[in-house]
Amino acid sequence: MTSSFAPNSTATVELKPSYNIPVVLVIAAIPLILVQPWIGFTVMLFGLFLMFQTLTLRLQFTATDLDLYRGEKLIRRFPYQEWENWRIFWNRVPILFYFKEVKSIHFLPILFDPNTLKTCLEERCPRI
Repeated sequence: MTSSFAPNSTATVELKPSYNIPVVLVIAAIPLILVQPWIGFTVMLFGLFLMFQTLTLRLQFTATDLDLYRGEKLIRRFPYQEWENWRIFWNRVPILFYFKEVKSIHFLPILFDPNTLKTCLEERCPRI
């Protein structure tokens, strides 16, 4: 079953990167390394991985799709007509973006401007 959608905007919007999550993880890893080195290094590596993803990935909201780019290369296209639901977890400190398509579920860390993300989602793919 596909949900109906009515995009309010036809302009393409590219989300600005947000380094909040990677920076917090890297900073939190420093004291962890002193107490639990393996856990600290694991958290640090995960934070650096997310920082790399933040630097290289771009999300674009078009009139009909959510597009994921690495540099200039389109990696994946998510048509709104296949979306069933979406949610941003922890509204005060948004850290995770979830959306469900007809055939798959996606969880993404919020590596982009959360306010623009929410605005674009509400405009282009209202929740049922």
